[in-house]
Amino acid sequence: MARRNAASGVKLIASMTGYARAQGADDRRRWVWEARSVNGRNLEIRCRLPQGFDRLENPARTAVGGKLKRGNVSLSLTIASERQGKPLRINRALLAELGVLVEEVRKAGAAAPTADGLLRVRGVIEEEDSESVESEEALATLDKALTKSLEEVLKALVAARAAEGKALDTVIGGHVGEIESLCKRAAERAQAQIGTVRQRFQTQLGELLDRTPPVSEERMAQEIALLVGKADVREELDRLAAHIEQARSLLAEARPDNPVGRKFDFLCQEFNREANTLCSKSADIELTRIGIDLKGAIERMREQVQNVE
Repeated sequence: MARRNAASGVKLIASMTGYARAQGADDRRRWVWEARSVNGRNLEIRCRLPQGFDRLENPARTAVGGKLKRGNVSLSLTIASERQGKPLRINRALLAELGVLVEEVRKAGAAAPTADGLLRVRGVIEEEDSESVESEEALATLDKALTKSLEEVLKALVAARAAEGKALDTVIGGHVGEIESLCKRAAERAQAQIGTVRQRFQTQLGELLDRTPPVSEERMAQEIALLVGKADVREELDRLAAHIEQARSLLAEARPDNPVGRKFDFLCQEFNREANTLCSKSADIELTRIGIDLKGAIERMREQVQNVE
């Protein structure tokens, strides 16, 4: 089955792991958006924004939700002033209060503080908060620029997750191939298991015939059916073959509006269930070893599938 989208020719399986960074600036400040994502059961978004920019949180969450379906996403915005320092201003109200206290000190005969001393009092000289005096129009322009940078960082994050997805596609495809190879070996070994089962059957049949009183034909038929059923792994191998085909179909069907991570995770559970049953039915040491190798390959695939969106 083709592993590429017929229309675009591009593999569309996506990872939930990625990192991206985008920056921007205007004549007053510069900013940086950073976006990180790791695997998660659902889409969880954490935003860290500077004080005074909480208004951007809801639009940011909506933008992330429009791009991604699953994963734990951390989004942060850092803003720094382009100016070396903010303008200074005198807190005249506080200075007036200090002047009253200075007059009382003089009347008491104590040495009054100098002007330098008054200016060193915390709060007398303040940095002017230039952001607070910006007009609504200026703030709207700033928000538009920040939103544009946000779109850039999310686009880059999607691209990073897609690039990681290409690597995942190759790795998971390799695991599927390994599982298929082990299933073929198991099928070949299951044929050799027939001799072991036959010998065990003959031994148990002899024990049943030697019993006193003799075992009824109905009981003997039940024992034979039970022994044969325990040793027959064809059903498990058939289901494993069907799971292999479904795994390849999921890799081929993945696209942005059809994430396959959840389905693949469930399929890995089904793979593991059949491998466990195969091992429990095995009457041959070599078949058991193949079953254990099969479980290892399935677990390695499951670990990679945890990162698929």
